[in-house]
Amino acid sequence: MDIKTASALHRLRLVSGPEAVSFLVLLVCSVLKRTTEFNAVPFMGAVHGFLFVVYLVFWLDAWNKAKWDLKTGVLFFVLSVVPFGGFYADRKLKRAADDAVIASRARHEGTVDA
Repeated sequence: MDIKTASALHRLRLVSGPEAVSFLVLLVCSVLKRTTEFNAVPFMGAVHGFLFVVYLVFWLDAWNKAKWDLKTGVLFFVLSVVPFGGFYADRKLKRAADDAVIASRARHEGTVDA
């Protein structure tokens, strides 16, 4: 992997956390809407929708640059629609981006032929 791949993974990672939080807040708002007079669903729905679309754009970019197989690509999509999945995706993406940066630096320094 190169720096562009690491950057794509990092962008996806940056949006996965807020997307996961917005999904959980939207679920709480949905419950509150039905049990109280508090209705923040329209606002949180818009926020979550925007973050989800951004996640999808970054997901496609990461899939393209990282050359993921079908299983890995689908895994990161499924994690975006499962509660708490974004937090798991964040951990996996951090590890993958760190590995990409280390490999790129090693190649640049000529210490590894990867």
